[in-house]
Amino acid sequence: MAKKQSLFECQHCGYQSSKWLGKCNNCDSWDSFIELKASQIQDLKIMQQNTSHNIPMPITQISYESIDKFSSTQEEFDIVLGGGIVKGGLYLIGGSPGVGKSTLLLKVSGGLAQEGKRVLYVSGEESAGQIKMRADRLKCVHENLFLLNEIELQIIKTHLIGRKFEVCIIDSIQTIFSSQILSAAGSVSQVREITFELMRLAKEYEIAIFIIGHITKEGSIAGPRVLEHMVDCVLYFEGDPSRELRLLRGFKNRFGTTSDVGIFEMHADGLVSAKNASKLFFSSKSRAAGSAITILLEGSRALVLEIQALVSESSFAVPKRSATGFDTNRLNMLLALLEKKLEIPLNRYDVFINVTGGIKITETSADLAVIASILSSFKNRPLNNDVAFIGEVSLIGDIREASNIDMRLKEMENYGFKNAILAKKPKTTTTIRIFEVLEVTKLLDWM
Repeated sequence: MAKKQSLFECQHCGYQSSKWLGKCNNCDSWDSFIELKASQIQDLKIMQQNTSHNIPMPITQISYESIDKFSSTQEEFDIVLGGGIVKGGLYLIGGSPGVGKSTLLLKVSGGLAQEGKRVLYVSGEESAGQIKMRADRLKCVHENLFLLNEIELQIIKTHLIGRKFEVCIIDSIQTIFSSQILSAAGSVSQVREITFELMRLAKEYEIAIFIIGHITKEGSIAGPRVLEHMVDCVLYFEGDPSRELRLLRGFKNRFGTTSDVGIFEMHADGLVSAKNASKLFFSSKSRAAGSAITILLEGSRALVLEIQALVSESSFAVPKRSATGFDTNRLNMLLALLEKKLEIPLNRYDVFINVTGGIKITETSADLAVIASILSSFKNRPLNNDVAFIGEVSLIGDIREASNIDMRLKEMENYGFKNAILAKKPKTTTTIRIFEVLEVTKLLDWM
């Protein structure tokens, strides 16, 4: 009698093992392995056999492939996509519940339908009536927009091919199942098989397909990691559902850069592109102690940000350190630098940092503005509201030059700033007065 072959699969990342493991060697998750049935193992073998094998060719004989893009009718969405939607592109969008994934894609669907493109919106979570109510509110009802309330892949595939749709929205991938796979909807094998089939349909019939994916409590898209490798573009929505601001970031894009970010506002009629992004993070006001201005780069755009600091005497043995929108570890580093270089006794004070607008700072060019706001609050001395602080602060106390300074100064000119504190004067001419500050200790002389 032939020995039974067992195969175990991690339900978090899809890692396979011939024996059961308590901890996954790939994603370090516990108790995530389940044993696959004989029929499931057979399906995996069939999937591997069906993959096509191409003959290797010299790269000099490969012809260039033209990429045909069209606008999504949403300006900020086009920026993140790299100029528009690609025919045959497979896109994955993730984000926390209520952040606006379905709202944005439904509005994009309505805009494309009005442009004359046939769009299929497939929902496995909401009924067609619920989607119609939201479409009325978003003003995107059009005869070229078709709704399908279905969760079986084979039926979706029949409608998608037979009626020649150009764009398809899948809401969401975790609710769709294939009758050829015996596991439940949302499992690793189901998501992998469905995504592979959608990828094949997108490339063969040149249909742009958008997939909405749920995220886990850790913030990553639920399902196997191979899901993100199979698609052409991975987008993440960021933002608090209780606030108006939403950010759409690209973490993978085969058709463009991943450095750009889309900024949206949530209004009564849905998500709309932010026409003037900096107004969401900065507004001119009277001078106040603890406030400093910096210019942040998000992809190809510069944003004016206000950094707020509050320094107060601590009533606890261990002072509090808190930062919203700024790395707490980097804040502790800057505070230690101020204590050593400027001999300021911040070990007896609570320090709170806030970046207005809800944006999260990832680059180091805001270090100088953070230090300026802390010193302003500590000395209770307001800073001029027509000056911006741009520069990275090192552990030895010197100030390093920020990248793309010309773009930052141009944005300052648009908002009427007159002065800038930098590590080095730029070579290009500008109407802004530049003050060179090479060390943190020299910052007090200017203040």
